[in-house]
Amino acid sequence: MRGAAGLFKVGSQLFTAEGPRAIEKLAGLRLKIFLDLKLHDIPNTVAGAVRAAADLPDVSLLTVHAAGGSAMMAAAREALSGRKTRPALLGVTVLTSMNSATLHEIGMSGTVSSRAVALAKLAENSGLDGVVSSAHEVRAIRRACRPKFLIVVPGVRPASAEINDQSRVATPREAILAGANYIVVGRPITGSKDPRAAALAITKEMESARA
Repeated sequence: MRGAAGLFKVGSQLFTAEGPRAIEKLAGLRLKIFLDLKLHDIPNTVAGAVRAAADLPDVSLLTVHAAGGSAMMAAAREALSGRKTRPALLGVTVLTSMNSATLHEIGMSGTVSSRAVALAKLAENSGLDGVVSSAHEVRAIRRACRPKFLIVVPGVRPASAEINDQSRVATPREAILAGANYIVVGRPITGSKDPRAAALAITKEMESARA
């Protein structure tokens, strides 16, 4: 997969199974890593986890849940202060598997878009570098936050792919045109008979959006 992707995501499933050695193995291959742990706990616990994650090699992006609140996010950001190099810290807004009904189920009012924008603003005001959000909310977040605020878009599916358990999806081209800095593609690549070819096709579609 070298040359077919800019970063390699390590999520909770792989990290739970293999722990830091998964990061170390990828770093040994000179690959940059998106450590997507979606940390969500009391501020002190999250700060400790962020410090530990930042000590791992070649971690470029790291996630916490924006719903953890401003104190938690500020503690996470403070845990990275004073480092010569550090990962960009991202707040997860609304999961791409969620919709208005699931927001209502957990007691959150308003539309998905309004909640995502509010959480993005909270993340920005708490000192985070960016957020994770579906492509459907990117334009609104771009308007609400500073120009260099990073936006990572998961739930990206080529037009021919199954949406699986995602609710708010977009094609690679749609995500880039909306203003994403990074896109996250999982099963359309990992489930392909030729993962490298699938990744290169997605890269080509991204490049067409920038042309």
